[in-house]
Amino acid sequence: MTTLYAKDLSLKDVHRVLGFQRRYNSSFTPLLSLEPLTDFEQQELGQIREDFDNYLIDGEVSEGQVKLLAIAPLLRLAGFYRFPVKISLEENISRITIDDEDTSITGRLDILAVNKQRRLTAHTSLWVLVIESKNSQVNALAGLAQLLTYAYNNLEHQESIWGLATNGMHYQFVYIQSGNPPTYQLLPLLNLMETESSMQVLRVLKAIRQA
Repeated sequence: MTTLYAKDLSLKDVHRVLGFQRRYNSSFTPLLSLEPLTDFEQQELGQIREDFDNYLIDGEVSEGQVKLLAIAPLLRLAGFYRFPVKISLEENISRITIDDEDTSITGRLDILAVNKQRRLTAHTSLWVLVIESKNSQVNALAGLAQLLTYAYNNLEHQESIWGLATNGMHYQFVYIQSGNPPTYQLLPLLNLMETESSMQVLRVLKAIRQA
């Protein structure tokens, strides 16, 4: 049996091997209820943006720095560190076996948020958000194939999963749904460096957390 690593798969590979089909959605509102930000949240968001920009102007921001400077504080501000949601880092994914091609897929996801109160199986909680991060020089969409691969097995247990591919500056939210075939919707690309767009990033994260 051939073993493939999720990080080496292209989007074309994911479409062919896992059967995903792509859709586009020009608005978050059919899927999420977005609420206004408080003055405190806007101030904190401005600080996150300023901190990231201080590193960005020096050149490439590494993947580790993206996680520390942007993703971690955004998740904290959006409430992802509070019970019942729990954050896991660099988790191994369940091996995906493709019988028709005598192939298995393995890998490690970057960041996973699960709802510990919602049990799907004896060993699996409800997946709330899957995040794949890249360094600032890499297109955020470069993480999309990995995101879909990581979510694939869990679609057996839940109808939908939210994903986020980001390089710290750009934020590509993805709504992944089970079905035959499984589908994913690309939402509008958001930018942390633009004030209104960055506010939308936080509003979306808050809505996903509350949903």
